[in-house]
Amino acid sequence: MRIWDIEPKKLCRNHLLGEHRELHAIWSILTKNKKGYSKHPETLRWKNKLAALYSRHTKLIKEMKERGYRHYSNLNCKFATGIKRQSVFIDSPKEQAALLRRKKCSCRV
Repeated sequence: MRIWDIEPKKLCRNHLLGEHRELHAIWSILTKNKKGYSKHPETLRWKNKLAALYSRHTKLIKEMKERGYRHYSNLNCKFATGIKRQSVFIDSPKEQAALLRRKKCSCRV
């Protein structure tokens, strides 16, 4: 599971769409108290930060639409509570960029 802390416009198609899927999974785990992946570090860093996760989703949707993708999977904003800005990182944004560069995909990092 990975929610990147890099501007969505820099992500390649695969990482942009993959993050969107992962974000919905984390949202579902946290808002519906699901057990699967509830202890995963990526899930835990968003606990009590659903407002920040909602904001990240908004940024992803904007980029997806700019690239011509349609979006129909909205999040329920009533759950967008807690801290509005993510400050906890598993890997720093700089380290994340290095990870993406090593993947040799078309991400612009």
